[in-house]
Amino acid sequence: MSFEAVIFDCDGVLVDSEPLTLGVLRDMLAELGWELSADECEALFIGKSTANELQIIQNRIGKKLEQDWIDEFQLRRNQALKQKLVAVPGIRQCLSDILKAGSGKIACASAAELQKINLQLNKVGLIDLFDGHLFSGVDVPRNKPYPDVYLKAAEALATDPQHCAIVEDSITGIRAGFAAGATVFAYDPKHNPEPLLNAGAAVVFNSMCDLPNLLRHYDQQ
Repeated sequence: MSFEAVIFDCDGVLVDSEPLTLGVLRDMLAELGWELSADECEALFIGKSTANELQIIQNRIGKKLEQDWIDEFQLRRNQALKQKLVAVPGIRQCLSDILKAGSGKIACASAAELQKINLQLNKVGLIDLFDGHLFSGVDVPRNKPYPDVYLKAAEALATDPQHCAIVEDSITGIRAGFAAGATVFAYDPKHNPEPLLNAGAAVVFNSMCDLPNLLRHYDQQ
């Protein structure tokens, strides 16, 4: 493999969580009087941490959200994830192929809180593949789009970020990976590559089945 380590985002890359999470968020925003279409909600919130989501909402509605609203959102979101979450198509075989082909250095680095990462990867049966290498942007000084969580993951894997591939699906995450100095592979199941390339992705791909081969043959020079 051309890379010493591969670091994956979680939401939208390992697990198909974003429709569930954004659906709960849309419902609760509607209850606050802020009606959004699915596309509008995705454009505003995809790839964001809970803290950043809250700031956007508070700025829009003009008041501070109390802790009980935050707790209710997380409860409803987690219930939806526990009931309906599935893995991204092809990701299990993708991870298996990468582990067989390379040094076995993979990690997950997400903007989400660690509890949510664990919940999701346990639910879809992927957690054991990462051997504890799970990192949350909440636990570093600056969350995505800053590179801190990716730099922390690379350090834990004892790998220079320049020798890492990062797999992302959001503009926010791609910017974080690019800022870390890694090579970013953007997962694009909706076939809209231009904004991903503009954000700093080196490669855009549409199926997880293609990723191991793309990593194997990517020329870093």
